[in-house]
Amino acid sequence: MYNAYCRMYQKTFKLVSPFLSWREPELLEGANSLYKLPDLIKRKNISRILIVTDSGISALGLMDGLLLNLQKKNIVFFIYDKTIPNPTITNIEEALEVYKKNDCQGIIAFGGGSPMDCAKGVGARAVKPKKSISQLKGQFKVRKELPPLFAVPTTAGTGSEATVAAVITDSKSHEKYAIIDLNLIPHYAVLDPLITLKMPPHITAATGMDALTHAVEAYIGRSNTAETRKFSIDAVRLIYDNLYETYKNGENLTARANMQKAAYLAGLAFTRAYVGNVHAIAHTLGGFYSVPHGLANAVILPYVLEHYGEAVWNPLAELAEAAGIGDAADSAEENAKNFILSIKSLNSRMGIPPKVSGIQDSDIPIMAERALKEANPLYPVPKIFSRDDMFRLYQLIKD
Repeated sequence: MYNAYCRMYQKTFKLVSPFLSWREPELLEGANSLYKLPDLIKRKNISRILIVTDSGISALGLMDGLLLNLQKKNIVFFIYDKTIPNPTITNIEEALEVYKKNDCQGIIAFGGGSPMDCAKGVGARAVKPKKSISQLKGQFKVRKELPPLFAVPTTAGTGSEATVAAVITDSKSHEKYAIIDLNLIPHYAVLDPLITLKMPPHITAATGMDALTHAVEAYIGRSNTAETRKFSIDAVRLIYDNLYETYKNGENLTARANMQKAAYLAGLAFTRAYVGNVHAIAHTLGGFYSVPHGLANAVILPYVLEHYGEAVWNPLAELAEAAGIGDAADSAEENAKNFILSIKSLNSRMGIPPKVSGIQDSDIPIMAERALKEANPLYPVPKIFSRDDMFRLYQLIKD
């Protein structure tokens, strides 16, 4: 009965989705496209802007050129760089205070998924000042246009520059949850591969597998469309052609640009077709143990795909073909299993461990409960997991 309720809920969302006012961010693409951003901001009559980032990006000097060009355009900027991985409600409230105190008119999210999620949270709070972050949790509770939001991804993975979601951690309860609203889609996104050249190999690997997880979960879910399937297939093809190259040779600008585009396409795919049980489990690991999201997804993905069994053989066989590892002479089952093996192999070659260390047995019951609550009834997964399924998966992934 519960499974029928979940499927009806998901079907309703799929039927309504085409009538929603989806938008895609306006893109600035290519090497040195970051330097076009100040002109764009100036054209929007913005003279005071908040930049949300993290301390690592500040230390690397990745924003130096942007800051200089903002100054040249007489755009006053205020930097919040205390965002942590798996950004917290505290991060959002601190950044919001900087935004309000300085009468900012727009927001630049500069970084990986964490600064972008934090920036989206700031925008949501700015337009819904009487609502706390916890009150905005869930679907379509913002419902107001955010201040102009400019996303500058420094990694190629989260796709947050294209998505409707901001994932936030409550550091008190260790709960990690999403705020989902069409208004959270950034208005502009800068895909400049030069920004990603200094990304360390281990982050390149984890964020790239994050993008792969987005593309795969969107493709195998029941709410995909012809458009999202194309986004996913194109993303998978780009990832298999370029991810390992960027891991081994981070200076390859073409490969870096291709991975940025893959992450963006995967973001477009899952923001409309949703993710699935991989993300539901990964969010609990981020909330409880601060496991980086991309790393968690990378480890969990093959286990969940295997657990789905024959429910995903056909779509995974199609993705195997897109990845260049499918064999027309083989069955869908064989191609699907080869695709899962290729994920494990890619993880191994990039130094991603096969399991997650530090998981406490005493935490598993509440993590399983939260993962189920996140996944059901919203995520249109190929197979609805039970409590026993979740317990089994946590035992499989824990070191």
